[in-house]
Amino acid sequence: MNWLHAVILGIVEGITEFLPVSSTGHLRIVEKLLGYDIQGAGITAFTAIIQVGAIIAAIIYFWSDIVRIVVAWFKGLTNKDARTDPDYTLGWGIIIGSIPVAVVGLLFKHAIETTLASMWVVAGALIIWSLVMWIADRRTDLGRDMSQVKLVDAIIIGCFQALSPLFPGISRSGATISAGLFRRFDRETATRLSFFMGIPALVAAGAYEAIGAASDISNGGIGWGPTIVATLVSLVVAYVSIAWLLKFVASNKFTGFIWYRVALGVVIIALVASNVVTA
Repeated sequence: MNWLHAVILGIVEGITEFLPVSSTGHLRIVEKLLGYDIQGAGITAFTAIIQVGAIIAAIIYFWSDIVRIVVAWFKGLTNKDARTDPDYTLGWGIIIGSIPVAVVGLLFKHAIETTLASMWVVAGALIIWSLVMWIADRRTDLGRDMSQVKLVDAIIIGCFQALSPLFPGISRSGATISAGLFRRFDRETATRLSFFMGIPALVAAGAYEAIGAASDISNGGIGWGPTIVATLVSLVVAYVSIAWLLKFVASNKFTGFIWYRVALGVVIIALVASNVVTA
């Protein structure tokens, strides 16, 4: 991989990782257009590892929240009175809610990296999940905030999150934000929960690939130089993207994202059907 491609893919990852438009779907589309084998071990490892840059951006952006939640969780382990702190429950929710996506990722790793990496799957998931997002976005009974998060909410959001690696066009954030809205959280809270739930999952996925697929990066024609560059670019771009998204959701619905997903899905179908790109 050359440096220009690394920068382009880092930008794509940084912009799309936390927007409800499917970062994996976008990366696979761009990788395909740049001529890479999206089912190859090297590019698969590259795609997972550069997500670490985006998640580091989220950790930096939400550092004070993370510290507060971690401190409350540890206090609650040894102090019964501290367990009334909503952050204690939120801490457990993030831990328990991260289990479904980990299980799915491990059980279906081969299918996720091969069969489910098809552009047909990406296009179908983009369009079909847009309907789910549209239904969630039209709810008018939103009013719950971060202090009202229960374990059942985290489990449900975590199960929705587990769909994203199976069907890359769904989008991890699209799945978790939709789940948050279905649980009647206001838009900003649903979005923040999406970030918090994504931190353990993405860090684990990136670390797993970095350790287990190091040889694929080295021997698969990608190289660690471009991988590191793409990761750093995704970090910077993702930080800006996070700040923009939180400001956006405070006063806007997700209608624009929904129509964009549908349009992108249609474009992918057209490109594959006309053999401009292979499935």
